[in-house]
Order: sequence, then C-alpha cells, then structure tokens
Amino acid sequence: MSEKKNNLEHIAIIMDGNGRWAQKRNLPRSAGHKKGAEVVKEIAKEANNRGIRYLTLYAFSTENWNRPKEEVDTLMGLLRQYLKSDFSELHKNNIRIRVIGERSMLDKDIVAQIAKLENDTAQNSGMVLCLAISYGSRLEIVQAAKKIAALVKKGDMSESDVDIKLFSDMLYTKDIPDPDLLIRTSGEQRISNFLLWQSAYSELFFSPTLWPDFTVRELDDIINQFNSRERRYGKV
Repeated sequence: MSEKKNNLEHIAIIMDGNGRWAQKRNLPRSAGHKKGAEVVKEIAKEANNRGIRYLTLYAFSTENWNRPKEEVDTLMGLLRQYLKSDFSELHKNNIRIRVIGERSMLDKDIVAQIAKLENDTAQNSGMVLCLAISYGSRLEIVQAAKKIAALVKKGDMSESDVDIKLFSDMLYTKDIPDPDLLIRTSGEQRISNFLLWQSAYSELFFSPTLWPDFTVRELDDIINQFNSRERRYGKV
C-alpha cells in the first residue's frame, strides 16, 4: 500500500476491549489478547507505511497487575512469545521498538528480551513503535519529581532550573514528541493513567470498536478527521 501524507507525527492508542471481544464469542479472554496482538502488528506496519513517526501503544498498565493471576500469567506468556518472534516481522519492516514502563515489576527474562529487541532494532530508520508495558503515568510523574528533587538536594541544579522542558526530560518519553492524537477503542471515554503529562494538547478520539476488530480503514478515517481539526494550543 502506498504511503499517505498526513499532518501527524505521533499517535498513541489505548488498546481496549480484548476481553469483551472474547466474551462476546464465548472464548477465553486469552483468545482476545491473541487476536489483539495480531492487530498490533497490522496497525504498526500500516502506520509506518503512512509516514507516522511514532506509535505508542498501551499494552499493560501498572494497574493491570491487580487482575487475576491466571490472566496476568497468560499476558506475560504472550508477551514473551511476541518479544521472541512476532516483533521480528516489524524489525524486517524497519520499525524501531522501544518500551516504556516499570521494568522492575517484570520478570528478569522479559526485561532481557526487551533490552535485546530494543538493541536489535536501534538502527532502524522507520517508525518508532513505543510499547507501554507495566506503565502508569502517575507513577512516571512522581518518579520524575523524585529525580529532580534528588538533583536539587545534591546541588546539581537549583529550583529555578526546573521548567516544563526539564520535567519532560525526566519522563520515559524524553526523546519522543508528545502525541498529536490519542485514540481509545472499545467505547470507554477515559485515558486511564496513560501519558497524562504528554497528552496535554493531544486530540482525543474514542472509538466504539473493540481493539481486536480495529482496522486500518478505521485508523485512516480517524487520521482524516484529525487532519480536518484546527489545533490552537490555547491560542485564538
């Protein structure tokens, strides 16, 4: 498919609805997560084709650790599988992989797999696919504040040095531009502790489609709607 022009640099997506998709079909929730992972690959490849520079996907939140152990174990098992094999297809498409989140909460083998994937794709020049795994925006902001407080206490900076740019540089996304567009699937209309600082001026779209049914065509429709909006950033 030929590349399409757009005014977007960064899209962020809250991929919601895997469990409900499976339940509607009398399938185990794991089936929804597997189908959702297939959609991740398709959307990532097509976003790359359309010239999107950054795509951030909310894969697993810090709050998701509170789900039933069986489901968490299933999700971690799927994550291991995708890190080992499935994302290699994206590597072939010149996509760079980055992961943001609390890696200390993940098993050591998963952390090692993440590091390897990031290293293997580091020289790719296509889109950056940023996976938010074990991620929570409030915790991210708190940790950034602690880093700044420690530097001030140590004497490496003063209180007057702290500004919006410096604070942004303390976040996981310090090298990634703020999302222009934030999409949530499944009909829920909240952002669930995702990129709270970074999405201050993002355009928000809430799709009724469950994530496993989300298509490239719907993504194109949302991009077209985005391109018709006027972004004023608080100005007249």
